[in-house]
Amino acid sequence: MIKGWHEKYLEILKEFHYDRIKEIQAANVLDWLLEKKSQPYSIRKKISGKAVFVIGAGPSLDSAISHIKKFKNITKIVADGSAQALLEHDIVPDIIVTDLDGDIDSLRKASELGSIMVVHAHGDNIPRLPYSTLFQNCIGTTEDKQVGMVKNFGGFTDGDRCVFLAEHFGAKKIILIGMDFGTKIGRYSKQVVSDRSTKIRKLEKAKSLLEWLASNTNAKLYTTTYPIKGFENMRISDLRRIIS
Repeated sequence: MIKGWHEKYLEILKEFHYDRIKEIQAANVLDWLLEKKSQPYSIRKKISGKAVFVIGAGPSLDSAISHIKKFKNITKIVADGSAQALLEHDIVPDIIVTDLDGDIDSLRKASELGSIMVVHAHGDNIPRLPYSTLFQNCIGTTEDKQVGMVKNFGGFTDGDRCVFLAEHFGAKKIILIGMDFGTKIGRYSKQVVSDRSTKIRKLEKAKSLLEWLASNTNAKLYTTTYPIKGFENMRISDLRRIIS
């Protein structure tokens, strides 16, 4: 866990009025579910020392897919709903970070095709956590104390957790694609958005956490869409130059 994360987490609890007791309960439930499975496949070798794509489900994802398809050997760390978009274009994510509010059929298919699933436990997704037992290679995460097979790599939303994961496992370069932090929500972002204002606030918080992370890492950080302090802006057409 990156130094200083716990303080950031306490800020999140206060800002969004989350119940920490439920957060801890969720982590324990997920650990109980996962301990019935075999040890998760190591994700370190997919990330350490490499350039990786972190792919979000923002509105720019549709136009980015044709560029992503050109890079078959680049590790693709994918936020929840964007897995569905990639699978629809015959791209199998290497790692999927999910709190299980995306399309479960797509997540299950990706798992069957070899994607490593990083399932997040939080206070309001306890009823969905049993879906984690559908996945072949699966590791659990929490924002609170680690317990058993449930780890804390930092991060709040699926999108920024992808970046924290990449940083934790030593990515050399982290390139954001489809990570749009504006007011428009991508069609793959979530199956049902019941509270748009809260969704926007979460995106704003995720952006601020990435800016904080940028000041605490040696990884080279790039974004192909929304400007983020500490990330170098680049055109998606320049991907090959950046990863070379």
